[in-house]
Amino acid sequence: MTLNWTGNPYIDIGLATILAYREIDEPGLLTSDDLTAIAQWIAYNYVRDPLKSFLTVAFTSNAWFAQPSFTPEKRAERGQLHVFGWRNPSLVTDMTEQCVFTGLPVASTALSDKLSAGRAARAQIPLTQGDEDINFYPNGNAGLPISGEALLCLQAFPLGCAKVQGRLLAVHASDPAITLAFARRFLRDNQVGVQIAQAAGSTKLRETPFTLGTALISTLLEVLGIGNDTQDELALPLSLTAYHLTNGQKPEIDIHHLPLGVTRFLQRANGARYGSAWNAVVQAAWQRDDPKPSKGKAKKAEITEAATTKADKPRRNYLYEDVLALPDNAAYFLRTYLLRKVIRSVRVSDQDPRQGYSSKADLKLISWDLTTLFLLEVMNMDKIRIEHIRQLGDRLAAYVQAENDRRFFRAFYGEMSYDIFRNRLIKADTDWVRHGQPPLITFEQFVEVFVENDDFARKDWKLARDLVLIRMIEQLHGNGWLAQHQDALPEEAPAEETADTLIETAAECLLF
Repeated sequence: MTLNWTGNPYIDIGLATILAYREIDEPGLLTSDDLTAIAQWIAYNYVRDPLKSFLTVAFTSNAWFAQPSFTPEKRAERGQLHVFGWRNPSLVTDMTEQCVFTGLPVASTALSDKLSAGRAARAQIPLTQGDEDINFYPNGNAGLPISGEALLCLQAFPLGCAKVQGRLLAVHASDPAITLAFARRFLRDNQVGVQIAQAAGSTKLRETPFTLGTALISTLLEVLGIGNDTQDELALPLSLTAYHLTNGQKPEIDIHHLPLGVTRFLQRANGARYGSAWNAVVQAAWQRDDPKPSKGKAKKAEITEAATTKADKPRRNYLYEDVLALPDNAAYFLRTYLLRKVIRSVRVSDQDPRQGYSSKADLKLISWDLTTLFLLEVMNMDKIRIEHIRQLGDRLAAYVQAENDRRFFRAFYGEMSYDIFRNRLIKADTDWVRHGQPPLITFEQFVEVFVENDDFARKDWKLARDLVLIRMIEQLHGNGWLAQHQDALPEEAPAEETADTLIETAAECLLF
């Protein structure tokens, strides 16, 4: 066969689904028998529920298997064109026009009553224009040139996606093997879902039990085989893009890209060296169970429970959801999950565990090693600056312990004014030197960590302060000082600090 990876997510995921269906690892191993097998499965199951109902989210209600105006004979005819067009030489033109996805000759038969021969539109290619839309096409010829092979890949595409919150979750990775692994996992789930729905006479295909980010990251870790003892050494360069889409009455798509640094962090964080610390952080981010309803809502809750069971509600891991916004939200992510510094003024759900986060209560979850990994992989921070921050954290922790200076520690933790922060640091440094000790911070370190262009504070100086705090807290917890001075850490972040100050922009994070 002539099918191969194209770089297009629709075609590649569809091709991966065909490979997964036939338990093949390489496109070059596909035969006409393999294409026939999945084409027959599609032809049989797409005209039946639950796929007949659900897959309008991919191909609209005008799709060959769902169009209510089609007679059984016309539906069968159109189905043959969509899934078997690749195998009939009489349906292929003479290379005068090529498929935009594969470069193969386009099919010579029209796929709808309004499209020219060899053209596909929104009922075949999600999120494109309709059959009669002529804008943005050469010579006003609606649709895109399509081959029979590409058509089969497009038909298989939704089978290699997950059903998440009423939409398709499609995952396309830089490594085709990972694209195949996702398609294999989603295809298996969909096949089981079809069998369960058909046995129960249901028109609905079951959804994943998780929200988008939670489903994506959980599946990513599964397909990467996270958990073996040598994972740190075996982590390979990988980026992926997730598409959460619907092609229904209100077409929408959300695109989430996980760059190499983020996927590399997830791989290494779940490996042998960091796994214990990271898993504890992840486990603390799972949503809480629904709170008990008030007496006035008890009757309504009983009615609701009868219609919607707890198992029907997708579960959420807030950390995994926030991974989708990395690296743009790196500063917020670091403060929330690694420093446990959360703003209580931000309105959150009763199920959101982050409202209970605090540096004071979660001392065991604060890890400098894990933070260093995050800085290196996600924020791409210079190693020299990381080392300066670590050394400063060690010296300040030694100072706080030796001087028993709870006031300085609390001020360092929550000061919002750079000028006051700098003056407190200078005063502590001066007092320390008067006691015959070496300086807490050198000029080079101060400039490297907090100053930009030798004159102005870095825009990210609060983040730098928080990084120093992570190291200080780890050290003071390790030597027992915080256990003896539990009032040194505040219960929550300063009231002056708002959500806007926590969520750093992508440009600010790139200052590293």
